[in-house]
Amino acid sequence: QVQLVESGGGLVQAGGSLRLSCAASGRTFSTYTMGWFRQAPGKEREFVATITWSWSVGNTYYADSVKGRFTISRDNAKNTVYLQMSSLKPEDTAVYYCSAGRISFYSPHSNDYEYWGQGTQVTVSS
Repeated sequence: QVQLVESGGGLVQAGGSLRLSCAASGRTFSTYTMGWFRQAPGKEREFVATITWSWSVGNTYYADSVKGRFTISRDNAKNTVYLQMSSLKPEDTAVYYCSAGRISFYSPHSNDYEYWGQGTQVTVSS
């Protein structure tokens, strides 16, 4: 069982930056592929970024809409995954969810992730 707790959301102006964190419980964090998804009001949950399981860094994969602006990373010693968001746009406004899955590859599909956090709100004003 893995519990995930997101933090770092808030209100930011367009063009600004935020860093989201996701703290995971358990001793096997490094064996999980971690993902970030988001859901805007009235829209379906969509993939943002993922980083594969790794004893060190992991491979990353991004949605086209955030590529070049967002960076996902993980710190296995701290059981934490991060999402550094830069050049934020109003269309990035959403609840951001952290997820964990026992998969050996990167995946943009929410069904591949078994565990989910409660989400953190990110609001980008124009």
